[in-house]
Amino acid sequence: MSKRGEIVFVLGGARSGKSSFALNEAEGIGSKRAYVATARITDNEMAERVRRHQAERAHRWETFEEPLKIKELFGNLKGRFDVIVLDCITLWISNMMLDGLEEEAILEETRGLCSVLAEIASESSVYIVSNEVGLGIVPDNPLARQFRDVAGRVNQLIAQVADRVYFIVSGLSMKLK
Repeated sequence: MSKRGEIVFVLGGARSGKSSFALNEAEGIGSKRAYVATARITDNEMAERVRRHQAERAHRWETFEEPLKIKELFGNLKGRFDVIVLDCITLWISNMMLDGLEEEAILEETRGLCSVLAEIASESSVYIVSNEVGLGIVPDNPLARQFRDVAGRVNQLIAQVADRVYFIVSGLSMKLK
C-alpha cells in the first residue's frame, strides 16, 4: 500500500456486482481489513442476504454493523486498518430517511462523512459502495422521488472527494474518475 490511502467510490445498480468489485479490489491492500455494513435486518430475507455477504468475507474481514453513525464509526476506525469497505450508502440514506431526517440534514451528515474520509485516507484506503438509482423511470410516488433525489445528491458529494470512481454494470467496471 502506498503511504497515503485513497478514496474509491463504486456505483452501480442492484445486483450489478459493485460490492464484489469493491471487495476484490480491497483484498489486495494490506492484511487489516474492515467492512462497515449499513443494513438493518428487518425480515428473514434480509437476514439471509446478510448471512451470504458475511460468508463471502469469511474471516478475512472485521465487520462493523452501523446503520446510522458512519461518521463517528469511521473516526474510531482511523489508523486501525489498511483498507475499509463501506457497503452501502443508499441503505444508510434509507435508514436516515426512515428515522425522519430531512434532505438537508442528510446532506450535512454526508459532508461530515466526506471530511472524515479525507482524514482516514491519509492512512487507509476506503472503498464506498452505493447504488445509482437515477437511471430508471421517474418513481410514481413522492417518497421514492425524494429518495432518488437525495441519493443522487449524496453520490455527487462523495464522488467529488473520491480519488477514483467506478460504475459497475453486469459485473463489468467502467472507470469514471
